[in-house]
Amino acid sequence: MCGITGWASFHQDLRRSTPVIEAMTATMALRGPDAGGVWTGAHAALGHRRLAVIDIEGGAQPMADCPEQPHVVLTYSGEVYNHHELRERLRSSGHRFETRSDTEVVLRAYLEWGDALVDHLEGMYAFAIWDERRERLLLIRDRLGVKPLFWAAVDGGLAFGSEPKALFAHPELTPTVDADGLREAYSLLFNTGPTVWAGIREVHPGGLLVLDRDGIRERRYWDLAANPHTDDPQTTKERVRELVDRAARSQLEADVPLCSLLSGGLDSTVVTALVADELRLREGPQARLRSYAVDYSDQAEQFTGDVLRTGHDTPFATEAGAFIGTDHSTVILDPRTLLDPDHRRAVVVARDSPIGVGDMDTSLYLLFGEIRRHSTVALSGEAADEVFGGYPWFHNPEALAAQAFPWLLVTGDAAAMPLNPELAARLRIPEFRADTYRSALAAVPHLDDETPAEHRQRELQHLSLTRWLRQLLHRKDRLSMAQGLEVRVPYCDHRLVEYAFNAPWAMKNHDGREKSLLRDVGRGIAPDSVLWRPKNHYPATHHADYNRGLQHLAREALDAPHVRDIADETVVKTALDTPTEELQWGHRLRLERVVDLALWLDHHRPALAL
Repeated sequence: MCGITGWASFHQDLRRSTPVIEAMTATMALRGPDAGGVWTGAHAALGHRRLAVIDIEGGAQPMADCPEQPHVVLTYSGEVYNHHELRERLRSSGHRFETRSDTEVVLRAYLEWGDALVDHLEGMYAFAIWDERRERLLLIRDRLGVKPLFWAAVDGGLAFGSEPKALFAHPELTPTVDADGLREAYSLLFNTGPTVWAGIREVHPGGLLVLDRDGIRERRYWDLAANPHTDDPQTTKERVRELVDRAARSQLEADVPLCSLLSGGLDSTVVTALVADELRLREGPQARLRSYAVDYSDQAEQFTGDVLRTGHDTPFATEAGAFIGTDHSTVILDPRTLLDPDHRRAVVVARDSPIGVGDMDTSLYLLFGEIRRHSTVALSGEAADEVFGGYPWFHNPEALAAQAFPWLLVTGDAAAMPLNPELAARLRIPEFRADTYRSALAAVPHLDDETPAEHRQRELQHLSLTRWLRQLLHRKDRLSMAQGLEVRVPYCDHRLVEYAFNAPWAMKNHDGREKSLLRDVGRGIAPDSVLWRPKNHYPATHHADYNRGLQHLAREALDAPHVRDIADETVVKTALDTPTEELQWGHRLRLERVVDLALWLDHHRPALAL
């Protein structure tokens, strides 16, 4: 996994701009701590920071087909899991390989198939290809949007990067936030395309962008489609098991230490069990997969359930690790370390956004830091809830009936920053939400013979996969890469997503519980306690000292420059005045938001065009 950046312009000779591409590349150092490189041509400059995972010696980038006089140059981030099969196909077509890296496979695939290479790749990736022969820049992002890719127009072309901070190292681009950006950030609708930053856009998941002398053109090469499901229930169970099994096992390859995130929930337990089994098949019966969970020093004694959490994770994770046979560790965090300004600032800088989930982001960042001491790659159970229908809104009659984005009903307005009333009136977020919801539903594919219940479930699954999931993937990518850790997500395998999306809801819910099809996969490879455990979200601390410290940080944040221009001081003070022992989840999240806002404004010092 790596960080990529660069730009192309037909109005200047970029061979004279090496310091600029070097500065842009330097912003990606945390994503790629092992090596860095740049390439410049007359009208393109590419940069790369490398986290070496496959072919440590041979995968240096940017990579050219002919180093002395290149026709094609690639800067690439990600993992293509079927690179061995593609390598053999390309060899049979006459291609010769100099390395074992999947990077070279992507490069040769473009030489063989052009833009149609996207139809052959399986994995998570974001990359840029400059074609000297055609004076053409190609940007491509994986189907589910696991890996990020941002771009902005500049004189005579465009600049791009794995993160917005790379773009801000370009002399023509400065961090500016306008009303549209704040509306995108604080509506919590997770649109793909526009960002909180004026002029900065995302390449769409499953998207392809081309720049040449005719201008900029975008298109989608993949999207979710509605197709008839013809398999019977037993065949469906077997097919899902096969797809999950293949996705998990195919993502084990690495030339560096690899581990699994094991929370004690169904999703991560299934992935861990399959990968642990594959490791034993490859390396012998004594091979043991490392697995990790996170907990807080107060959790065993002070766990308190809330709208998102029904139980304490650690006992289930420990039992699952023993059942599977992993070398399991629980990273215990002192809740007070989550208040450390350096940790919180690192998280906000990694996100390039004021929107996060406070202590849960900081603890995930610290967890990844501990894991990185022993492993470079981790497998995660992210996306199973979206793929198999695990969230409450798939089962809650109120959510099923409501004409609104379902997560807003679960988290409520407590999840949003209470905005300054004057600003809130200008942003008109309720109207924006309503308009966006109608547009989002119009994009959902349907079959003519769907029942009303199936129709609604397809809508909720599409919204979850194309919006809610994307912000979770951004979170995991940014916080892991800030620690130099690659996280893989087998449930984002596009064939699994396509198949599950079209399986009837009655099959996804056949035992009357959430994620029935995934539970079928888990039978025999996960302990019964985990198989039948209710959905539980990422853990949060309940320590009184954390609540007290958070209130202190929020008081300071309110006095920081420009915070009151965005936040509603009155609402924040209500949470500040709440006794520590009575501070509920909604109050806490409001305080977390204002602390993050102050840190974000202080670090980026954006021009506010409000």
